[in-house]
Amino acid sequence: MALAEKKKIKKVVLAYSGGLDTSAIIPWLKENYDNCEVVAFCADVGQGEEELVGIKEKAIASGASECYVADLKEEYVKDYIYPILKTGAVYEGQYLLGTSMARPIIAKAHIEIALKVGADAVCHGCTGKGNDQVRFEACFAALAPELTVIAPWREWDMVSREDLLDYLAERNIPCSASLTKIYSRDANAWHISHEGGELEDPWCEPSKEVWTMTVDPMDAPDVPDRVELSFVEGELVAVDGKDFSPTGAGAYEALVYLNAKAAAHGVGRIDIVENRLVGMKSRGCYETPGGTVLMAAYKGLESLILDKESLKYRESVGHEFSHVIYDGRWFTPLAKAQLASAASFAEKLTGDVVVKLYKGMAQVTQRRSPNSLYSEEFATFGADDVYDQKHAEGFIRLFSLSSRITALSQKAAANAKKGS
Repeated sequence: MALAEKKKIKKVVLAYSGGLDTSAIIPWLKENYDNCEVVAFCADVGQGEEELVGIKEKAIASGASECYVADLKEEYVKDYIYPILKTGAVYEGQYLLGTSMARPIIAKAHIEIALKVGADAVCHGCTGKGNDQVRFEACFAALAPELTVIAPWREWDMVSREDLLDYLAERNIPCSASLTKIYSRDANAWHISHEGGELEDPWCEPSKEVWTMTVDPMDAPDVPDRVELSFVEGELVAVDGKDFSPTGAGAYEALVYLNAKAAAHGVGRIDIVENRLVGMKSRGCYETPGGTVLMAAYKGLESLILDKESLKYRESVGHEFSHVIYDGRWFTPLAKAQLASAASFAEKLTGDVVVKLYKGMAQVTQRRSPNSLYSEEFATFGADDVYDQKHAEGFIRLFSLSSRITALSQKAAANAKKGS
């Protein structure tokens, strides 16, 4: 950014976590942007109370003028996780999008605070190699393009934890971080991600120290447990008979309950190498216990209710939307259309599903719905009065007609060639 542009910045709202990077960013902004005012913003998306303890005091001690903490937990689950669940989005066949699905609500709240305090810039601590810089800045552009975006990792010359710790020590700014950090982690109500350390070698099996949310499946109970989920028009309303509707305990508490129950059985672990948006591959381990159960239950209900072509189309929406949300395109017409499509299919998704939890597995074992298309009369292998098996012959002949015509044409052409 040009020096003249830096001089114009009077007030910046920083996405603040209380960690090493953002603790260093506060004084760096003041030093490099003409002693601008720095307002810290922290989003509570269910990452855990321990990460929020004393965060306002930390921000002030680092040089922020004030610190806002936004409680977004219920809104995050209800207005972001549940709509994404309806799309069936799974990135590259495995990843349940835990990090990327939280970015839009954080960015939205970030912009709201910036506009509220009259800031002329927003700042984030994302690195220049990751996906999050794109996700956040794409949301900023859609919501408040007039604000300047500052990304210190693309400007400063610090490259390591040692550099950041030395920078803070020179300024007598307290920080609890140390050189012993091995993994980079990001948590919210839906999941926790782990990168770095031995995970940077894809040939290295993750150690027990990597996992923090779930029990090792090898150490999980030898007796399976079951959880019953009830949906009304695609919305989770009850778990194990307890009311978790909007008027009940709420969406966030439902996820907390499912996380605890599934984590105890080692459910929700994945170890993947994924394609980042910025072009490189990265290896990460993710724990999504409650989300794994929710996705299995929802898809189990879909299998009972949606007809073949509807399910095929919904699956295509889920595949496309996984890239939309991974790439940070939540606030776009495309995302709005895909979410509306998934919500339309969800209108029939009313029913109950039982998921068995056992040593890392979440398996649907029971499903029922007043909108079920499954008919025992039609599906039975026994005698029935509704399906005449002789009718299948005509169906097959018509279904395979194009193949039959192609084969006959090829045979006629071959015979003609022989005759000549």
